[in-house]
Amino acid sequence: MGVKASRKAVSSITAAASKTSRARVSRSSPSRSSQESDFANDAELDQLEEDEDEQEAPAAKRRKTAKSATAGTINAYRGLLAQQAAAPDARPTLAPTRKHALGYHTPLLLNGDFGRENRDVFLKWFDSVSLARAMPWRQPWIDTRKVEDASKLRAMLERRAYQVWISEIMLQQTRVAAVIEYWNKWMAKWPTIQELAAASSDDVLAAWRGLGYYSRATRIHDAAKAVVADKVMDGLLPDNAADLESKVAGVGRYTAGAISCIVFGRPAPMVDGNVLRVLSRQLGIYGNIKTDKAVIDMIWAAADALVRAVAKDVPEGEEYYETSDRPGRWGQGLMELGSTVCTPKPNCAECPITKTCRAYAEGAAYTAKTKPPTLTDIEDMCTVCEPFEEDEVQAPETPLQTTKKQGKQMTLAAFAFTKAAPKPVAAPAAEPKVDVEKRVEYAKKFPVKVAKKAVRVEETLVCAIRRADGQYLIHRRPEKGLLAGLWEFPSSILPTNDLAPAKRKQLAKDHTSSLVGKDVKYVADLGSVPWLFSHIKLTMHVYLFTLDEGGDVDAKDKRWTEDVDSESMGTGMRKCWDLVKDA
Repeated sequence: MGVKASRKAVSSITAAASKTSRARVSRSSPSRSSQESDFANDAELDQLEEDEDEQEAPAAKRRKTAKSATAGTINAYRGLLAQQAAAPDARPTLAPTRKHALGYHTPLLLNGDFGRENRDVFLKWFDSVSLARAMPWRQPWIDTRKVEDASKLRAMLERRAYQVWISEIMLQQTRVAAVIEYWNKWMAKWPTIQELAAASSDDVLAAWRGLGYYSRATRIHDAAKAVVADKVMDGLLPDNAADLESKVAGVGRYTAGAISCIVFGRPAPMVDGNVLRVLSRQLGIYGNIKTDKAVIDMIWAAADALVRAVAKDVPEGEEYYETSDRPGRWGQGLMELGSTVCTPKPNCAECPITKTCRAYAEGAAYTAKTKPPTLTDIEDMCTVCEPFEEDEVQAPETPLQTTKKQGKQMTLAAFAFTKAAPKPVAAPAAEPKVDVEKRVEYAKKFPVKVAKKAVRVEETLVCAIRRADGQYLIHRRPEKGLLAGLWEFPSSILPTNDLAPAKRKQLAKDHTSSLVGKDVKYVADLGSVPWLFSHIKLTMHVYLFTLDEGGDVDAKDKRWTEDVDSESMGTGMRKCWDLVKDA
């Protein structure tokens, strides 16, 4: 088969995967707007990364909020992004007032030849670091034009899409270092989507044990079965973000964009928590990237415009094709930058695109006391950014000059951000260290820091009931919510967290009696296991009971087992089991 024939076959493969109606296949949850993040109906999953310097919700003064941005504002911003001929004003605004027009947030990375040059620089940077962390799911892009055998190509795309899909779901709220081992074991156990679809739910949950947010595993499994059973998809995920989001249960716009770009080479925005932070600084948007819809929508719109521009950045002498590796490299590059350089505490000296960073430029202008550009039309003023509080920006210190009259004594604030050992600067003319550090500190203010919600404190009874034949009663948790679908010993949340030990013991007796009858015998209080979830500080009080006979249960979510070690249990519940085994 020739290359032209292969390309025709590829078209039929991808068209078939995208041709069906918008209805989702075998969805287990209600349909939702594409504005929501992946697994948005899972209350335990907050996809956006927690900033390192966020604080517990304290008694603090209320932040002033800017005028609410309307849908018209977002539409106007999208219109600005579409105006290719209108170059954004590169001059930075100046804190603390930061008066600027909406157009100020147009990416400098889209600014004509300057933007193209910096986009190229960024891709070269990513190519140089892409293998540094040895992520096994980062593999060469499959250029469909170079694979002549249509059946072989389909098998390659099936597996690649499956691999990227699993990696992206595992990486939600989980560190890369932890995911690598899990991903490798997962792929060794179920190398294809068909093998995953044929697996048992208990095996899938067992393989996920330790990653947390177990509903992710259940939804992956359900979606895999649906994709394999669908007559059109037949095991091949759709090749574009719109169809991925509408036809594959549990796939939101981020994961859809990742699969579309990385696997199929089609441009789509890939915006996770790291990218929200990176682009808030690049665009100079001072807002809440976790909950402010206007801020989030603007960043997604900018990300979309950027990846589409990158897709058209064909190297000189090469022919343009609708698909390429550039969208995937760009999206992964932004995530890599946010994970390793543009972190909550950024290392701007290592960033390849500080020239296009609004936040960094503002820090430089503020340090140098540069006069801000004049805003000519009040109607053009941005209403999305929140105002700086007066104490968020300290007046920059001016180095003492021997030829001028000495000013006030410098305060410790002038040295607050200097390092013990200065890092070499690659630029030909090194800037004063204090100035550079202040620019970094200024950039660190973006995005708006959000106070963490106070962690909920709960206590629960964990009742291990051992029958005379050595079996233990276990109960399956609901399919949605915390530790979804996992097995556990019968448990009961306490009404308050200050009950006396005797009262807890009595409640444990009452709970076990309600499950297996009054013949159950109390053995011992085995102690307590503290466990911390992202939003709950839990203390599990473990009790052992025995039952001579009986205790029959007639329910799908309860059963007796003699091999507790092989059951799909959360890590915290296994700590409780350790106490029971040692009793």
